Amino acid sequence: MAEAKTARKAKTKPDTSEQAPAPRKPRADGKPDHVFLVDGSGYIFRAFHALPPMTRPDGTPVNAVYGFTQMLLKLVADSDAEYLAVIFDSARRNFRNEIFADYKANRDEPPDELKPQFGLIREATRAFSLPSVEKEGFEADDLIATYARKAAAEGKEVIIVSSDKDLMQLVGPHVRMLDPIKNRMIGPDEVAERFGVPPDKVVDVQALAGDSTDNVPGVPGIGVKTAAELINTYGDLDTLLARAGEIKQPKRRETLMTNADKARMSRELVRLRDDVEMTETLEDFALKEPDHARMLAFLREQNFKSIVARIESRLAEDGIVVHEPETATPDAGEAAKANAPSYELVQDEKALARWIEDAAKAGYVAVDTETTSLDAMRAELVGVSLSIVPGKACYIPVGHVARRAQGTLDFGGDGEAAGKPLPGQIARDRALAALKPMLEDPGILKIGHNIKYDMQVFARYRIAVAPIDDTMLLSYVLEGGAHGHGLDELAKLHLGHANITYDEVTGTGRDRINFAEVALERARDYAAEDADVTMALHNVLKRRLVEERMVTVYETMERPLVPVLAAMERAGVKVDRTVLEELSRDFASRMAELEKEIHRLAGREFAVGSPKQLGEVLFDEMGLAGTRKGKSGAMSTSADILEDLAAQGHDLPARVLDWRQLQKLKSTYTDALIAEINPETGRVHTSYSQAVASTGRLSSNDPNLQNIPVRTEEGRKIRRAFVAEKGWRFVSCDYSQIELRLLAHVADIKELKAAFTDGKDIHAITASEVFGVPVAGMDRDVRDRAKAINFGIIYGISPFGLARQLRIPQGEAKRLIDSYFEHYPGIRDYTERTKAFARKNGYVTTMFGRRCYTPGINDKNRAMASFSERAAINAPLQGAAADIIKRAMVRMGDAIAHAGLKARMLLQVHDELVFEAPSGEAEKTASVAKRVMEDAAHLSVPLVVDSAAADNWADAH
Repeated sequence: MAEAKTARKAKTKPDTSEQAPAPRKPRADGKPDHVFLVDGSGYIFRAFHALPPMTRPDGTPVNAVYGFTQMLLKLVADSDAEYLAVIFDSARRNFRNEIFADYKANRDEPPDELKPQFGLIREATRAFSLPSVEKEGFEADDLIATYARKAAAEGKEVIIVSSDKDLMQLVGPHVRMLDPIKNRMIGPDEVAERFGVPPDKVVDVQALAGDSTDNVPGVPGIGVKTAAELINTYGDLDTLLARAGEIKQPKRRETLMTNADKARMSRELVRLRDDVEMTETLEDFALKEPDHARMLAFLREQNFKSIVARIESRLAEDGIVVHEPETATPDAGEAAKANAPSYELVQDEKALARWIEDAAKAGYVAVDTETTSLDAMRAELVGVSLSIVPGKACYIPVGHVARRAQGTLDFGGDGEAAGKPLPGQIARDRALAALKPMLEDPGILKIGHNIKYDMQVFARYRIAVAPIDDTMLLSYVLEGGAHGHGLDELAKLHLGHANITYDEVTGTGRDRINFAEVALERARDYAAEDADVTMALHNVLKRRLVEERMVTVYETMERPLVPVLAAMERAGVKVDRTVLEELSRDFASRMAELEKEIHRLAGREFAVGSPKQLGEVLFDEMGLAGTRKGKSGAMSTSADILEDLAAQGHDLPARVLDWRQLQKLKSTYTDALIAEINPETGRVHTSYSQAVASTGRLSSNDPNLQNIPVRTEEGRKIRRAFVAEKGWRFVSCDYSQIELRLLAHVADIKELKAAFTDGKDIHAITASEVFGVPVAGMDRDVRDRAKAINFGIIYGISPFGLARQLRIPQGEAKRLIDSYFEHYPGIRDYTERTKAFARKNGYVTTMFGRRCYTPGINDKNRAMASFSERAAINAPLQGAAADIIKRAMVRMGDAIAHAGLKARMLLQVHDELVFEAPSGEAEKTASVAKRVMEDAAHLSVPLVVDSAAADNWADAH
């Protein structure tokens, strides 16, 4: 069962100039119909760069949405179109990358402030009742070429709304371009003025001249002017290349002959496809009267007040009044509490279609799934709940089966045979077929609570949910470690509402049943409430992002990371079952030998895994000195106690520590990993949690792949069981000493910055400073002690902690720490400044604005306060390291795709990313990943990434 979900909608800055579109009349002059094909991607970037930053009250940037809206309204008002469609690019990678892997490889990532606006712009198009067209694997220009050819063949006049030079090859007798910025038509004469050739020769000129923007190579040394002269002389590219030997200029002749294949390839890159198979027809582009309510609702939600006023004024002149619909407000949570919720059980496709239509009109919907398992990779869908307005929701059951009454609870089997589908449900495949367009519609925001789980469930049915918002992550970004972020806890905290619990609908203990066996009405109330509460929470939390200046953390790190993690989880990682089984047997054998040794040392047999029995042996029978008691009153046998006793020279506690280590490795990893192998994929699929660690670190569970020891031989053996597929290799990329580098940057420690900049051994430098010994010929033990101090300082280590780690007297440890601060006073200033900030505010921040809460820092209990102080010192550094690797992960997919690589990111472990790449691409994958990771943040010291490739994880690390 996944946690629940929520909705959104927002607002922005007022419009100052746009006129409402006048009512249009049908063409009566007998002239051909006009088809307007709008280059939507061109509109987006022009709008974004033309306007200053603008945000809605919820913090979502909307300057591109605002500019796009203005241009689209103006075009509709001014044009004489009978047909109009807006064409978008679906993704950067397309069939041209198969021709030339580096096509458009040098283009920068879209600005972070633009990315959240792509979906809103598509939503704007639909809100104006205009077709929004795109197709995976093709650029917008190819779709425009396809529709332009079809329309011209039917005798229609085509107007391509764009100033993109690549589209000029399409200009002809029935095709012109309209530059929306200069408001001028572009015909054959204007194309000839630009390229020196008629439109049908533009491709040949571009093939020779190339295009640095799109990374089309062309022929070196030949520009547009020279290319035009050559094409005008020889007629076309093929003739020119065939007769290149006739060219009098030696250098030009040699260049053309040498680069003939490059020119032909470049022609394939710049030539637009006009034969793309499309589902939308020209008739789908026929202009129709807009849905005024939907259009105004969208504009109000963006807070484009002046546009709304002008459109309402124009409509009023025509006797049309559109009332503002009742929508959710920031106080939706209170409204939902005050009014009894209305939950519908959707049992037929007509009712489902109505909910889908309402979601399309609203442009957002809260979504939640009910399933048979917590493991999203194996879960079967039982039902889907939706909500658009707090207080209203529905549940669509698709997989409930009958179960007879059991125990003391009647779960509603209705007398049906156990396992038989309950009546009153839509067939799962038909429900998913109806939901798929909505769930994949880029103009409809899907809001969930822990929506990654729902995305994984839908992915099993080949549905790619996007775009998304997540109330769990909104809460996490806003309030981090201040409290938990489960749906039930947030409902109580922000809405004063107690959710129906899972136990209430499925029972407990022997009476517990699977959710698929819950009666439909009972399931409706539970599942619909999840979607309803998610919607209400979204309205409460989303608007706080801008108020609390947390937009960047959410929009550039946490939200875009969700699909990245989902893809990693689906990919999984292969493990060698044979290696794991051998390790399990080896660990069991060694544990048995250790048990014999422990029993010999104790003088009798006892259960080594029992803390009570171990305590009796150590403290009662052997008379060793314990230092504290557990909750039961017995002396503690925790790891730190046993380590102290072992350090005093006692063998038995040392052997118990060895036994515990092997027992943990066996139970937690070798045995558990075998059980976690997915029978469908043959791989292990961990689950990454974003909203757990207060510093922003990801956590891994089911299984946890982040805590496998890396420095012990046993841990390395386990990592050797993680293997690449045949013909592939693991590529590991690991940040080097990132937290120390961040310390040097954040605290502005000149000595450390200089050492990192010069590539020196930072631990040897510290040892030289603190211990007064030369770097040359330094004893390894001295360097290791300095290393312990360096990393200890990051974690706010105390003299007691350092003394235990180095096994030295506490007084000596204090002198080392004092000496360290004397040589690096800036670090002491940083620690004191950070603790003071935390005491005042209750949190600290990373360099990217993430808040890391420090509860307990003002506690009267000094031990609690000291613990929180140490956490406060480390959090800005560990948090910034987490932010940096998240920024790299978000950018990695596009970088790998742009490089034409097949590599896939599998694991994130602390400061390391692990990829799986075809053997022949491993080196290039490492190079691309290293570049992206080192460019994820710009510090005053270099970020350094170490990389390696191997057939297994241990050898790659």
